[in-house]
Amino acid sequence: MIKFTVMRKTYYQRLAGMGLLLVILFTFQEYTSKDKEDFSEVKFVTEHPAAINLTEFDPNELDAKQWQNLGFTEKQVKTILNYKKIVGGKFISKEQLKKCFAISENQFSALDPYVLLPETGKEAKSNRFNHYEKRGITISGSFNPDHYSAADWQKMGFSEKQAAAILKYKHYLGGSFVSKEKFRECFIISEENFQKISPYLLLPEKAPASPGRYAKNPNQGKTKIRYYAFDPNTLDLEGWKSLGFSEKQAQTIINYRNRNLKGSFKSLEEIQRCFVISPEKFAKLKPFIHLNTTFITANPSNKNPELNQQETDFSKVDLNSITFRQLIEFGFDERAAGSLIGFRKKLGGFVTKEQILTTYNIDKELTQKLLSAAPLNTSNVQKYTLLDAPEEWLKNHPYFKYSADKIIFYRLSEKDERKIWKLLKVKPEYEARMKMYLK
Repeated sequence: MIKFTVMRKTYYQRLAGMGLLLVILFTFQEYTSKDKEDFSEVKFVTEHPAAINLTEFDPNELDAKQWQNLGFTEKQVKTILNYKKIVGGKFISKEQLKKCFAISENQFSALDPYVLLPETGKEAKSNRFNHYEKRGITISGSFNPDHYSAADWQKMGFSEKQAAAILKYKHYLGGSFVSKEKFRECFIISEENFQKISPYLLLPEKAPASPGRYAKNPNQGKTKIRYYAFDPNTLDLEGWKSLGFSEKQAQTIINYRNRNLKGSFKSLEEIQRCFVISPEKFAKLKPFIHLNTTFITANPSNKNPELNQQETDFSKVDLNSITFRQLIEFGFDERAAGSLIGFRKKLGGFVTKEQILTTYNIDKELTQKLLSAAPLNTSNVQKYTLLDAPEEWLKNHPYFKYSADKIIFYRLSEKDERKIWKLLKVKPEYEARMKMYLK
């Protein structure tokens, strides 16, 4: 009996051992087979997010779902709504909304033209802000959008920024909207507004199969210009445009004449020196130019001793000290000159010439010519470390203000700048910009 019990025990032990061995072999086979599995047919599918049709909105009226419809993640939306509670339950200005760190600079730039809020808190208080009314679109009759200026679009009901974006889109298309189909793709124009405007558009429904009235034919070149005798001292904006110049070029010529030359061209050489008039263009214009000497003598601006100054040598003018008057003299309009001076002041000086090209409201072609002519001295640009940067400087500097509160908080307990950078978690491109102003 004892012998039988021992045999049975041995049998079960062997059986258990064989089972364990089988489990080990099976696991090993599964592991190795995974290594040999063929993934050559596996393809990853990238889904592009659906285009968002933006229209004017009050951010105070949006719920969580509506913020998500604008392209924000669920986590970002929670942060935005929490931030709204922190600031008193209502956003009072674009300036305040922009400070929400859950909204990136790119996202805010896309939304900015549609946000129905005052630009700044000061403006909101002065206007006793309650709610901005959504602007409606007013259409007087059929029209060709190719002929509309920024003022025309604003008159229709679009904001200044929206009007500028529409014209920029037209320029991107080559100077013509081509068709209603192409016009509809302009992201500034919501579907609702397109439906209102569409019946009045003097454009074909779709782009023509062959170049015609609404499309440029690259083989035909530019529209032939009919030159005529003209006095460059009396020619207005439309007159210069009729000679083949764009609106910006025409305005630059007028600025050059009125500001640089105190109101009039006194010689053909002065006309030739205007940088927007190429040598080839000047050669075509020259036979038709008739300078009225009587006008030059009678022009009161020539008798103003305050204006009779020597032309500035811009090769000797530091871009970090160039004045508003000098920018006007170079050809900038007052708005662009003010923007450039204002941006430089906020930064505390430019560190690279590329920064200047990011200024709002400037003509980039004109600015590039200025950058090529004038030097940049950065020796007087104030720089700090993350640890000793003044709080007011951090909060007001364009590159630091969105991370200012975090920097101030983290440096209370952390004295290693490398660790502070890790805690900030800013995008590499933003970090690079910030470091331009750090020691």
